[in-house]
Amino acid sequence: MKKVLVTGADGFIGSHLVEMLSARGYEVRALTLYNSFNNWGWLDTIPRIKNVEIVSGDVRDPFLCNEITKDIDTVFHLAALIAIPYSYRAPASYVDTNVNGTLNICKAALENKVSKVIHTSTSETYGTALYVPIDEKHPLQPQSPYSASKIAADAMAMSFHYSFGLPLVTARPFNTYGPRQSARAVIPTIISQIAAGKKEINLGDTSPTRDFNYVLDTCRGFIALAESQDVIGKTVNIGSNFEVSIQKTFEIIRDIMKSDAVIIQDKERIRPKNSEVQRLWCDNSVINKTTGFRPEVSLEKGLELTVEWFKNPSNLAHYKTDIYNV
Repeated sequence: MKKVLVTGADGFIGSHLVEMLSARGYEVRALTLYNSFNNWGWLDTIPRIKNVEIVSGDVRDPFLCNEITKDIDTVFHLAALIAIPYSYRAPASYVDTNVNGTLNICKAALENKVSKVIHTSTSETYGTALYVPIDEKHPLQPQSPYSASKIAADAMAMSFHYSFGLPLVTARPFNTYGPRQSARAVIPTIISQIAAGKKEINLGDTSPTRDFNYVLDTCRGFIALAESQDVIGKTVNIGSNFEVSIQKTFEIIRDIMKSDAVIIQDKERIRPKNSEVQRLWCDNSVINKTTGFRPEVSLEKGLELTVEWFKNPSNLAHYKTDIYNV
């Protein structure tokens, strides 16, 4: 049984990854963000798992990072600030968590001789596609403070591989969705508003396209990279090789939920002109060739599963559908 660390385990993808790793027989140490309420985020909403050790802390603390990486085989580093609108207001926070947090994890993993680090990037680092599908050689474009912080974090992580031989792979997932996702993302924004009975759905620009991936497929991609020996020192996309517009996504969700809701464009939700990423479409050939990974859940099926989760009143209660979730 391998012992792994998941940072950001209290979040959307992290909580699903903890469950999947545990189910596959890994012994998991899960880092949740410390708070005085002892709140473990989404891990509080699932049954306690015997082979999961939950630790509260913060990746911004190098001493804590050194402590939690001891006796660990593989680190899945997901802890990050991810909301793009909030990065316009508090960019220094993104540097502290995303860049310095990554530095702390990499340094600790090196000192404690961790066998592999899976560092999490984002498709936002590519910016608006200059060509499609987007492969790993696509130029990086910092179109928001968030994406700039992730570009810097990716560079910091890879510097530890090149400079010190840290066995590291950068996983670059495209747009993940599914149960437990924050309403700052577009799919839960649409579903939660319709589930709350709204007929006018507040959204921003609906023309951009995205490469959406169901959360369990993203988690399978992470584990495939962890179990492959051919990806060390590489950046690898995780995506579906399929693009769809926000407008079309809304229409699919509306049909699934049998709603007659319409879109109202909310100016507050529109990014600055040169900051909006207009097109994302993943080339997933590298992860397929190196690990055999392919997404298993279609967009329609994934949206149906996500809608079913939101229909549960106890799940919907986590969302404030009357306000804009920055």
